[in-house]
Amino acid sequence: MIMKRKFPESELIINADGACFHLHVRPEQLADRVILISDPAVVRSVAAHFNTIECDIESREFHTITGTYNSKRITCLSYGFGSENIDIVLNELDTLANVNYNTREEKDSHRTLTLVNIGINEGVQSHIEAGTIIASVKSIGFDGLLNFYAGRNEVCDLQMEKIFVDHMQWNPVKGSPYIVTTEDDLLKQIAQNDFVRGYTVSCIGYYAPQGRGLRLPLEEPELKEKLATFEYNGKRICNIDMESASIVGLASLLGHRAISCCVVDYAKQISCLNENGAFNSLIQLVLDRM
Repeated sequence: MIMKRKFPESELIINADGACFHLHVRPEQLADRVILISDPAVVRSVAAHFNTIECDIESREFHTITGTYNSKRITCLSYGFGSENIDIVLNELDTLANVNYNTREEKDSHRTLTLVNIGINEGVQSHIEAGTIIASVKSIGFDGLLNFYAGRNEVCDLQMEKIFVDHMQWNPVKGSPYIVTTEDDLLKQIAQNDFVRGYTVSCIGYYAPQGRGLRLPLEEPELKEKLATFEYNGKRICNIDMESASIVGLASLLGHRAISCCVVDYAKQISCLNENGAFNSLIQLVLDRM
């Protein structure tokens, strides 16, 4: 007889109302299709397309709305910024799908979630026009999150990691970058023939990690120039964000499907999502293709 894993209260914190600790979402409130987005305020913009609303939950930077769009049940969830929040979001979503909250045991069968991360990112290649939609074929993580999980090498492109480290003349004091790959079937489903396909770099912060210098000098002043010239299997790095690699990486380890898509912007006004027409078009395309 195979013993099921049972998670103690110290590892899986469940609120008094039966919701997971940070997101405050209950298992029955999670759809199989999930749209992820950074800005909590934009969740309502996505949900405005829904035909029905089941729940609307706000907890810190985590805003969750589940409803239906053209008979498809969809959850839209905001995560704020950074891989540290993705660590919370992906793990708690997985427990909602694959742990019995009454017994604290893993369920007998695995439930697979489909996760689509959308946003507006700074472009890397000057020839790609602002407003272009990018689908991440591979995501390069500077945050180090996946390096804390067993099985990291099984979901990473180790050959590309070595080539990237050599190209960048990577300083090991920054930790080891990891590279994860979007599942091909999901890439075809969401990107189809009208999204530009390329690589995404996910940074550990917004300023120096992305080559922005204020009062503190940069460890790597030529970061963006080196990123722009990196090429592997005929593709280049198209955009920079803070979450794509951790989303795709954790999803892969947990047995879920994840893709990251963005609208490229060079104005560095990436917080103005509601005012960006190209981003609103991306929302519509993702809803239709999920």
